[in-house]
Amino acid sequence: MARRVLITGLGPITGLGIGIDANWQAMLLGRSAIAPIQAFDASAFPCTLGAEVKDFKVQAYVPKSYRKAIKVMARDIELAVAAADLAARDAGLVTKGTLSEEGATTYPPRRFGANIGAGLIAADLDELTGALVEARDDHGQFDFAKWGAQGMGHLTPLWLLKYLPNMLACHVTIIHDAQGPSNTITCAEASASLSIGEALRVIQRGDADASFCGGAESKLNPMAYLRRILNGGLNITSNPPEGDPAKAVRPFCATAAGTVVGEGGGLVILEAAETFEQRKASSGDGTPPRAYAAVLGFGASQSIHPQARNLKPDPQGKGVALAISAALRDAGVSPDAIDLIVPLGSGVAEFDQAEAAALRQVFSTRLAQVPVVSLVPMVGNCGAGMGGIGAAIAAKTLAEQTLPATLNCDQPLPGLRAATAPSRPAELRHVLTYTTGLGGQNAALVLGRA
Repeated sequence: MARRVLITGLGPITGLGIGIDANWQAMLLGRSAIAPIQAFDASAFPCTLGAEVKDFKVQAYVPKSYRKAIKVMARDIELAVAAADLAARDAGLVTKGTLSEEGATTYPPRRFGANIGAGLIAADLDELTGALVEARDDHGQFDFAKWGAQGMGHLTPLWLLKYLPNMLACHVTIIHDAQGPSNTITCAEASASLSIGEALRVIQRGDADASFCGGAESKLNPMAYLRRILNGGLNITSNPPEGDPAKAVRPFCATAAGTVVGEGGGLVILEAAETFEQRKASSGDGTPPRAYAAVLGFGASQSIHPQARNLKPDPQGKGVALAISAALRDAGVSPDAIDLIVPLGSGVAEFDQAEAAALRQVFSTRLAQVPVVSLVPMVGNCGAGMGGIGAAIAAKTLAEQTLPATLNCDQPLPGLRAATAPSRPAELRHVLTYTTGLGGQNAALVLGRA
């Protein structure tokens, strides 16, 4: 029989703040982190907005013995490393990374895994520029032969290690000595949710007792941002001084005009219920660990839209509906048992409409009774980190029996209970959270009370 699995630690990092407490309080207040980009000069781009993580120094989340490795950490890696530290400490776990000196860890290294979603990490322009200027021909044009013979020699020897997607999991596992099953999934916005599903299966089948899982990404650098601009879908109408950045993302709203890029993500700790109860019983007079939620079901699918050569979402949302239905079956619950939906809800009209169509297929007329709360208006679209943020907040809603605020939906799509609303208490038994990737990958999770 598959083991029961709990979420015991939350480590979200977004433009709203660092850690679960900062993010939760901001979401209760209905704050938005979307503002003009400060990390680089975005004035030449059609969209100048982003949701940046402010006042962040990865050194605070890395053991002193490992800080030399920071020089080969891209921003995405730094965010994942910090999120892992936050999640482990929130869970009350003792790992190699959280110990101040040598001592016993909560789990043997080989029973602790890591499954972390990542994006396509863009190179830093300053690092590339020094190499590119050495690869010009006599006319000042880029020359591939000179790039191979001279240009690449001006990159640091460890340059590539900074930009490989699997480096998020690599650094996390080294810091915390997590030697159990490890995996990296790179499927756009679905990455983190897929990674949580992978960690769930690893623990259920007994190959690990605990795991870091989730994802992180930052597209707020010139190269990654340009790629996102070329993909389309960003709101270009809310730039100051005419527009209001806080109202730029309007998911499931008739006035939806596009999304905004965020940076950040979230790692959570999954633990087998049996080993969690053992460490809870052995906590003695100390503060016992808590479980936020149980992971009851997981489902994944692929959307296709042949008529648009998959460049647009399937307007009927069939793939998204398949993932949600699979998660419900895996959890052994009906759509009637779901009390809250935490979707992607990016604010891109055609994607929102596809999600809405999928939800109507699964929930039918009951959909109008289930709150739908998108986090993108608050934290931006954090790419591969989005599912980790969604899972962390979904688990927190179950633990607190409270809904965060819903922003920027004054004209909700038909049949959706997604209208603008303040935070409020709610009786929550089961929460559905799902993400849909730009390439058509979908992943859904059903969480229940711990």
